This record gives sequence, C-alpha cells and structure tokens, in this order.
Amino acid sequence: MSHRRCVNPISRRKLMGLAAMLALLPVSPALAATQSLRGSVSYRERIALPPHAILEVRLLDISLADAPAKTIAVTRVKTRHRMPIPYRLRYDQDRIRRNRSYALQARITVNGKLWFISTTRHSVFTGKPNVTDIQVERVASETSNPSGKWLAESIRRRGVIDSLQTVLDIAADGRVSGSGGCNRISGKADISGERITFSPLASTRMACAPAVMDQESKFLGALNDVRKWRVDNPRGKLFLLDAQGNEVLLLARM
Repeated sequence: MSHRRCVNPISRRKLMGLAAMLALLPVSPALAATQSLRGSVSYRERIALPPHAILEVRLLDISLADAPAKTIAVTRVKTRHRMPIPYRLRYDQDRIRRNRSYALQARITVNGKLWFISTTRHSVFTGKPNVTDIQVERVASETSNPSGKWLAESIRRRGVIDSLQTVLDIAADGRVSGSGGCNRISGKADISGERITFSPLASTRMACAPAVMDQESKFLGALNDVRKWRVDNPRGKLFLLDAQGNEVLLLARM
C-alpha cells in the first residue's frame, strides 16, 4: 500500500495570497516618495568665498504669477571653496502636482547676508533629466567693500606712470594678489568694518627699469601705511587711507 503526502488546499491558497500581498507592498512609503534633484552652482566673478559661505537651493512652485512662490524643499550646503559647488536636493514626490510649474532658485549667503542669487528661471519636471546647473549673480551690497581688482591711479596723491599696470586684487576672504608694476605680489589683508591692514607682501625678484622699480617701491611702502578704506561706488574708486585718514593710495576698479 503506497502512501501519498497530502497538501491542504486551503493552506496553499492562503500561502499564495500572502506571497502576492507581500510582493505588492512597498518596502517603505517614505523612501518611495522621496526623490532628488542634483546639479551645480557657479558664478563668473573671480573672487573666493569665505569658508563659512552657505549655498542654498530651493525647489519652488511658481504656478501662480500673482502670488509668492511656494517652497517645496530646500537644501543648504557648505561651499568649502569648491567651484562649481555641487548640490543634491531631496523632495517629497507626493507634493508635486501635474499641470503646475516648478523651478529651482539658488543663493549664496555669508553670515546671513546675501552675496549671490540666481536671476533666471531654472524649470524642472519638464521631461528632461533632473540635473540642473545654475549660475548665480553678485548682489549689489548696501555697504561697499574693498574686494575686487583695482588699478593704482595715484600714490600719496602723486601721479603714476600711465603705461604701468600697478594692480591690487583683494579677494572676499582677504587674500591679496597683483603686481607692483614689475613683480607679482601676494599676501593677506585683514579687513574689519572700515579698517584694513596688509600683512608683509611676498613678491618675485625681477629687475626692471629704475622708474618702474621706484614706483613699485612706493606702492608697497604705501600699502604698509594703510589702515582704512573707502569706496566711491558711482565713480568706481577705492581710497586707501592711513590712520589719520589721509589718502595713501587711490585706485580704480578694473
């Protein structure tokens, strides 16, 4: 007499139904609804950001022309001197609606003050890959600052050689570079409010014509006496002053 192994048909149906249900269940609803946008942010200006600068990228609902844009998601990134600055913005897919318009906005702040912002529309969810590179523009500061590239026009109120390029380039983080007219210079500026001092500047050791070397020596000597700065924005001029407020150097924005 042979023995057969019997399988309960009800148990088999239950098992198959349970397997089907498990296959249909998502692993995590929260993870399934979370998507991301990525890309990079850059700017044209040749200035370095301070180490505490923050990049902020927002996903905005811009569907209503007569109402403020609604923020869907935001990410903040420490810039860490990188250029371009990469970003990844996570958002909730459930908050995205058909027949609505969405765009990215980027801005860079330093100590809570706005330095750069995007000025053109960067639309997303248009059927293209979700990789968006954004260029931001410098914001005009309410209070001027001495950063930028400047050409010397006078040294201690005396004229300079017109054909000679005596250049001072001050980065946003205080790094200094440029040319005395013959040799390249580099160093650091300590800027606090309207006060500024220059550390001893390093320079190359090329020899040039006596008149050129004389102007370079006077320029470097003047920088040693600088204690204050003032910018005339309408004229594009930088005045570097000594401790008594006397003009030591006058430079024009390049």
